[in-house]
Amino acid sequence: MLNTVVHGQPTDRLPLMIVHGLFGSARNWGAIGKRLAADRQVVAVDMRNHGDSRWADVNGYEAMAGDLAEVIDGFGGQADVLGHSMGGKAAMVLALTAPERVGRMIVADIAPKQYSHSQLPYVEAMKAVDLSVIERRSDGDAQLLSSVDEAPLRAFFLQSLALDGDGARWKLNLDVLEREMPKIMGFPDIGGTFDGEALFLTGGASDYVDEADHDAIRALFPQATFESVRGAGHWLHAEAPRPFLEAVKSFLD
Repeated sequence: MLNTVVHGQPTDRLPLMIVHGLFGSARNWGAIGKRLAADRQVVAVDMRNHGDSRWADVNGYEAMAGDLAEVIDGFGGQADVLGHSMGGKAAMVLALTAPERVGRMIVADIAPKQYSHSQLPYVEAMKAVDLSVIERRSDGDAQLLSSVDEAPLRAFFLQSLALDGDGARWKLNLDVLEREMPKIMGFPDIGGTFDGEALFLTGGASDYVDEADHDAIRALFPQATFESVRGAGHWLHAEAPRPFLEAVKSFLD
């Protein structure tokens, strides 16, 4: 089973599973998870090839959805699901292939479609870091500076840099993520629909989801509703945590 970080205790409400995006981890969602655990148990996962979860040769959405189903089975058999970016696509595939395991679903800033941009430059930047000379995260930041201009993005990547007795290592299976990037940027052709309640929450300043995507979303998720977090970009939960939390809690309640 995937590595999990659990917040709170079981209640009479469904647990909430949080599914991070590409290059992320359960730890990235610690503050959000603790806030949402006030009245239910929250289970944040490390996706395959991320964090402390197992490394695998495949990183497609059917496999990721299978991982999520296994976790839900370990926490009672049904859960509400919140997924961001890659995690949002995995949540959608889970809802379409195993709808009985999903109560309500929240998809943060992603649509069920093929994206033309690629995250390969960031994989290459991390692979280019000389881990043998790193003693602290600031050493990694200095190396990433030449290829990643944005300081918040470098800080995000460096959360997956482990420093222990064996030296520095990435807690990301960069080789597999590089090879599987076309699958990660795409979306599988899956029939059927998920008829449960679904909130598609987008960043107002993000271009990942637009109104042209709404018909395709409703075709798969007939009860989909749409809400935007004003001024937030793709990382809406980090850029605007308060309105993000308010939207999530309002929907779940």
